[in-house]
Amino acid sequence: MRIAKVDTLRLGEFPNLFWVRLTADDGTEGVGEAFFGSRAAVAYIHESAADILIGRDPRQINALNRDLTPYVGYSGSGAEMRGRSAIDMALHDLIGRATGLPVHDLLGGLARPSIRVYNTCAGYRYVREAPRQVTANWGLGAGAEGPYEDLDAFLNEAGDLAESLLEMGVTGMKIWPFDFAAERSRGFDISPAELETALEPFRKIRRAVGHRMDIMAELHGHWSPPAAARIAEALTDARPFWIEDAIRPDNWEGFQRLRQATNAQITASETVGGLRDWTRLINSGFVDVVMPDLGWCGGLSEARKIAAVAEARGLPVAPHDCTGPLQFAASVHFVLAMPNALIQEFVRAFYFGWYNEIAENLPEVADGRVTAPAGPGFGTRLKTGVFDRADAETVSSTA
Repeated sequence: MRIAKVDTLRLGEFPNLFWVRLTADDGTEGVGEAFFGSRAAVAYIHESAADILIGRDPRQINALNRDLTPYVGYSGSGAEMRGRSAIDMALHDLIGRATGLPVHDLLGGLARPSIRVYNTCAGYRYVREAPRQVTANWGLGAGAEGPYEDLDAFLNEAGDLAESLLEMGVTGMKIWPFDFAAERSRGFDISPAELETALEPFRKIRRAVGHRMDIMAELHGHWSPPAAARIAEALTDARPFWIEDAIRPDNWEGFQRLRQATNAQITASETVGGLRDWTRLINSGFVDVVMPDLGWCGGLSEARKIAAVAEARGLPVAPHDCTGPLQFAASVHFVLAMPNALIQEFVRAFYFGWYNEIAENLPEVADGRVTAPAGPGFGTRLKTGVFDRADAETVSSTA
């Protein structure tokens, strides 16, 4: 078996996402996906990666990942890393389809049949718009597209939102009400009035449902260590499940200051790159929950190494996922196979909304837990005709 063709796809409707389809000489396909800076990642795939992939045995994932590691761009989560992440996912999907095995079997088999999910409270348009430097208002003001406009809901009716999630069996929710203040001050200051405004959603949740709901406080890495420490101290009464990305994850001294300010779990970070970056962060001792993004860290191959380093330190992994349907499926296979997985992120506005426009056979989310979809590879597939849509931008590389 040899890789005969590399295709990439971008859709005008979802400009932040891109897909990589690898086709073997026997017709077997595998599809991977990643998010952010899609044009740059696609350019890397066809200018650099395709020549390495074509003609090679897709079963030799470790050798291919070694040879795909570039002279520059091997670290961090830039375009090369995102391209390699999508390729690694596609290789796993292809081998799964070729062997008839689900990806979780390729990762060592199920460590558990299902895992708890938490809802990231984004709205339907959260990844459809071009990303900005801050994330407070992605997709706000576009009008409701369905019953799960959770971004607007957590900012305005957080208690009702918590009750809605509990009715679905979901017992965790991620919110980010502090971002508007970071937009004003570039993260160096939050006024007393802004702090009170940002704390109100947490209070509404606790008044409505008590501690039946875990609240994940997302800060998007926008804050200076002094401001992050003030926010963490102010969150004490809300008892958040974790405080996520309060500061940039390469600021070791800042993490030390944050640890002194809170007893909550400190979580980082989808923006960290591959194994070496993660090893330094894990060994710092300041992070309690390890959150790689499979589309930004190097794919499943790198994520399982990161999980092993975390396991050696006694830490759980909880992969970030606020992207597309194939990466969600990859993340589900990953957490079901990793012994130290804690919980899986999902976005119900995406899952019950636009995922169904472009994909089928999604992982099943029911009663607050998720299971892997049936079928080989990821099981989840892009729908027939997605590569032929009117808004499709495709590029192909062959021998």
